[in-house]
Amino acid sequence: MRAPKEFDPQTDRIVAVTLDPNTITSIDPDEVHEWRIAIYDLVETNKFAPARAKASGPYALHVSIVGNYIVLDVRNPETYEPITAHYLSLTPFRRLIRDYFRVRDSYYEAIKISSPFQIEAVDMARRGMHNEAAELLRTRLDNKLEMDLNTARRLFTLICAVQPYASRIDERESTLPTVLFVCSMNSVRSPIAAALARRFFPGRVIARSAGVRSGKADAFVHEVMEEIDIDMSVHTPHTMDELVATRFDLVVTLSPDAPEAVSRRGLEMDAIEHWPMPDPTTVEGNREAVLSAYRTLRDTLQIRVRERLEPLMASSGQPSQLGRQ
Repeated sequence: MRAPKEFDPQTDRIVAVTLDPNTITSIDPDEVHEWRIAIYDLVETNKFAPARAKASGPYALHVSIVGNYIVLDVRNPETYEPITAHYLSLTPFRRLIRDYFRVRDSYYEAIKISSPFQIEAVDMARRGMHNEAAELLRTRLDNKLEMDLNTARRLFTLICAVQPYASRIDERESTLPTVLFVCSMNSVRSPIAAALARRFFPGRVIARSAGVRSGKADAFVHEVMEEIDIDMSVHTPHTMDELVATRFDLVVTLSPDAPEAVSRRGLEMDAIEHWPMPDPTTVEGNREAVLSAYRTLRDTLQIRVRERLEPLMASSGQPSQLGRQ
């Protein structure tokens, strides 16, 4: 038996967790709140490290769902450069996931009406199930991702929180219209545009975003999108080299360097358009002046995305959404 790993508290830890908005989707605020709590608990206290990666931590963890697999994508938290990614089959966890929700609901009900003895009994069952799931998780990820039992417990809770609401669309097989938005670093313009496309046409379009080069998450984007009830804390910047699909119905470039980069990438597309959009990160001034620039970008893209994608939805047989907003 291998000796337990000794974790360095400064480097062997997760400092950010993001979710893939294309494969983990919900517009229910209660569901999103559950994700956020699970993410907060995991980031707050954890011991975690890739087993065979040369890169040192701390780490960002990007979670997506592909078919029957949870993808645990470990990245640099500053640059979001990929470090390692592992596919975890959900099949061995099906019973435990069902038990998680059954025991969780029983625990909440016991708190309302049961005696302290009954609550303690249900809580013991809950902890036992959690420990079993955490040990299975560590076993399945052995020699891939290292974590202690408490971290595995929190990661299993996050998996339970996201997987029931997963949209398991295989981009390579889907008949939905596909749109790719590209800007310099996939930090501001393209992720906002893609998020708006998903908001206006939920389940009716595959909207991806990518950067010419790697960037990092932008706090101002989170703030101005939160104002219109879109959670951008789930976004992880990607480059075009990380795209799963290579063919799109429409490619939209949003920065001066994007058209040439798209041309070099050799993507297949039915149409390509360039929408020159100002970069709000270059705006100087106080905080309100900067936020104003981000809001202007957001509001401009709301109009442009909606007007442009509505005909695309119509031509592909997708029902109109304009009357439902």
